[in-house]
Amino acid sequence: MPVHAFIDESVRDQRYLLCMTLVPPAQLAPSRRALTALLLPGARELHFKKEKEPRRRQLIDRIAALEVTTILYLGSCTRKTEEETRQKCLEHAVADLLAKNAHRLVLDSRDHRDVHDRRTLQQTLGYRPSKTELTYEHLNSTAEPLLWISDAVGWCFGAGGHWRRKAARLIDAIIEP
Repeated sequence: MPVHAFIDESVRDQRYLLCMTLVPPAQLAPSRRALTALLLPGARELHFKKEKEPRRRQLIDRIAALEVTTILYLGSCTRKTEEETRQKCLEHAVADLLAKNAHRLVLDSRDHRDVHDRRTLQQTLGYRPSKTELTYEHLNSTAEPLLWISDAVGWCFGAGGHWRRKAARLIDAIIEP
């Protein structure tokens, strides 16, 4: 079954983590509704780094109940090699999406740095001899609630301990390209 993918990243202690959430088409609308219902009055997005601990526990429990999975791509990096590490992880993520016949990839926008992602996507997709159905775009996380899942899982995995255990039921694979 084709899937839609949503990517966000987290960087902690020289570890780059690219988190890709996979959502079956039938779960797109229900998952968006469930996530939007978690917003506090006046809020435009969920961002785990900004949430207080009791609310984080509530949020990850609700997110873990959604019918989605995530794949984590991990790499070591320094401040200087962070972009290179991201692109290597993204290249592997796109190859996995092609193998899954994915239809759409949404990446959390990093503004002027999106150009690096576009270059990697064009190069990676250009290496495929057959036509792919995969489309991609960068969006701000306020415009796409499904990006919030990748943000939450990435934060929890990076935090380790009980947070990592809470997110574990959402994680399908951990890949170190």
